[in-house]
Amino acid sequence: MTFRTVTEAYCLLRPARRDSPVVFSSPHSGRDYPRAFLAATALDTRLIRSSEDAFVDELFAGAPGVGAPLIAARVPRAYLDLNRACDELDPAVIEGIVRNPHNPRVTSGLGVIPRVVAQGRAIYRGKIPLAEAETRLRLHWHPYHDALRRLLDEAHLEFGQAVLVDCHSMPHEAIEPQGRPGHPRPEVVLGDRFGASAGREVMEVIEAAFRRAGLRVVRNAPFAGAYITQSYGRPSRRQHAVQIEIDRALYMDEVRIEKRPDFAAFQRLIAGVVSEIAGAFGSGQALAAE
Repeated sequence: MTFRTVTEAYCLLRPARRDSPVVFSSPHSGRDYPRAFLAATALDTRLIRSSEDAFVDELFAGAPGVGAPLIAARVPRAYLDLNRACDELDPAVIEGIVRNPHNPRVTSGLGVIPRVVAQGRAIYRGKIPLAEAETRLRLHWHPYHDALRRLLDEAHLEFGQAVLVDCHSMPHEAIEPQGRPGHPRPEVVLGDRFGASAGREVMEVIEAAFRRAGLRVVRNAPFAGAYITQSYGRPSRRQHAVQIEIDRALYMDEVRIEKRPDFAAFQRLIAGVVSEIAGAFGSGQALAAE
């Protein structure tokens, strides 16, 4: 049995009995686009979705069935990026913000209220009021992260450790340069901020689960993890955070933003990975990850 909680900010799927300290999070799969936002954007419906991690929440939806919760965003990344700090505000898109020259994500238009989607396409025709940005943070950013922290605290209390698996997808073009001549491109990129957000044993368990599923895996290049792994990964406190990026071409048509005909088969493959990861840390099988 799965218990489902739906708020304006997120959908939380909980197992009837929690058997694992693993928490699965999907902060970029939200697809509830507010009508006023769609009316204000300079992009059409397909382009505005180009930065969305479409269907990732569905890929990992089997987590409650193996004793682990899954929290997934409802609002889309183009509207509010939950994998950014709440103070990463972009003066180029929000009125009344003082420019901060030291944040490359904000400078590139990828702050907590994004200015662009994939390939640098501008989302807005002008700026939005600061009050609008603050409302988005209050209604969506803070509730999502409050819930995520509670899930990790519960894991610590019950299991003595917490393992956050931050679930994402990556455009196929993002990994095209990563393949070496004569070697196939990676299909999954695991990010632990080069060891800062997760213990070595934790990374080995997660990597092995994907490799046993037949997927090609690399670490930290080109994605090492962003705000969520940086903020929640504290290996010295037995709280680990690993970002997962899966090649979108494996399960969807990136141009049409539609599932491939074999989506269900790939979903079953990921369900097996999820089961292995949850089971590796579950029911008292805590690793001495330092």
